[in-house]
Amino acid sequence: MHNYSLVVVPTFNEIESIGRLLDGLASLPVDILIIDDVSPDGTADFCRAKGVEVISRSGKLGLGSAYRLGFKEGIDRGYQQIIQMDADGSHQIADLVKMMEWIGSEDLLIGSRWIEDGATKNWSKFREYLSRGANAYANTLLSLGIKDSTAGFRIYDAKLLKKMNVASIKSEGYCFQIEMTRRALACEATIGEIPITFIERAQGTSKMSFSIAAEAMFRITSWGLLRLIGR
Repeated sequence: MHNYSLVVVPTFNEIESIGRLLDGLASLPVDILIIDDVSPDGTADFCRAKGVEVISRSGKLGLGSAYRLGFKEGIDRGYQQIIQMDADGSHQIADLVKMMEWIGSEDLLIGSRWIEDGATKNWSKFREYLSRGANAYANTLLSLGIKDSTAGFRIYDAKLLKKMNVASIKSEGYCFQIEMTRRALACEATIGEIPITFIERAQGTSKMSFSIAAEAMFRITSWGLLRLIGR
């Protein structure tokens, strides 16, 4: 008998950070599924040693495809809620507890950095401008009405994910979060934003890259143009 909620955590070389997250999640009524892209640092074996289920993939296949796989597994196994979190310590267990109190109130709950009482810690001004800029650009072109559409800390109602046809989502980097938000709104989902404190990783290496930012710019612009011509 499993819990009602599944936490999906993509990993690639997160052995320095993942232990703290797993220890925190162990105190909550959730199950955990790690999607690991063959981390050479032994992340998958470390998680298995702690009794956590790991799906190891054939290579570094990307964030979006990891979530697509995790969401499918969650739906197929009958979970009612599917939670997504980063492995690097940036998402706090205390914030997850706060978000879980709102389960049932909205189809999608987003842990937001950019609403009142939301915050970031140890971020460079460049990272802040990049995140705020991406959100502003997405809202200008797509009229999402969401303050933090790039946020990766989320709780989805499984019924919503079934409607969204997640397998057809194309994005791989943080644009995946924007595309998921856009698709949720197209399915007439209700979305709630809950303030969190995002803390920049203390160990390991950020996966942010120019190609990830470029993907987001390209896709948002393309969707905006399609919206402009009424498709």
